[in-house]
Amino acid sequence: MQRKLPPLVPLFLCLLMAVSSCSEIPENDDPVIGIWSRTEIAQEPAQKVTLREEWIFNDVYLGRYQRYEGSQITFKSDFSWEFSQGFYHIEYPGTDLPSDVVKIVLREGSELLEDHQGEILATRE
Repeated sequence: MQRKLPPLVPLFLCLLMAVSSCSEIPENDDPVIGIWSRTEIAQEPAQKVTLREEWIFNDVYLGRYQRYEGSQITFKSDFSWEFSQGFYHIEYPGTDLPSDVVKIVLREGSELLEDHQGEILATRE
């Protein structure tokens, strides 16, 4: 006489095989991940205006760039980034923005994104 398995056993075995065959996604803990910004004050006729740029890097090699005048967002775009030979290459697809190529430097206790010419793109928040 042949024994029948309870109805949930085959389902459990399929589920166990599916879960055990999944590979784990490696964690991206790159030091650039986070929020970087640059702020300046522009003297407009009769008032000062705060201009702010912000780069938010995430762990899947994408990010969001935003430009503010005062508290209003005046421009935003997604970007992609990669790390190669000590530099971060930032591309802004679908925009007229030029690519940025920067590295992380530590200066006077602050982490900065600096380009090849030593110009500061942003400071870590």
